[in-house]
Amino acid sequence: MPLEAGDVWNDHLVVPAEEVMKNIAAAFPIEPVLRGSEPAERWRYSDGKGEVGVIGSVTKPFCENCDRVRLTAEGQFRTCLFAVDEFDMRSLLRSQANDEAIADAISAAVGTKWSGHSIGQVNFIRPKRTMSQIGG
Repeated sequence: MPLEAGDVWNDHLVVPAEEVMKNIAAAFPIEPVLRGSEPAERWRYSDGKGEVGVIGSVTKPFCENCDRVRLTAEGQFRTCLFAVDEFDMRSLLRSQANDEAIADAISAAVGTKWSGHSIGQVNFIRPKRTMSQIGG
């Protein structure tokens, strides 16, 4: 994903999720597992001895079903790994805001959640933080 340090990510280096799963299935028979809102698309090994999952956020986005948000170590609330805006929850929490004020701030932030991340499109803006800085 284009969130690494060093700014070397290139869409030509991406191995599509479908290709990853096709290669696994060629060596180990698999069957799909019903997907909920989790980021990984999962498959169960046909022998019943485990599962494998792939997060295909670049080649197979799941944004329309995503219900994930993050709180960074610095108390910044993010509605998407690829979001460019953060919401300061640390100040709110340290000011001893009541539960209603905190819930209102979270609700307002979630209301800005994008319908898609735009990776691979001309309007994609790479976030300033890397995955390790975000907590991903």
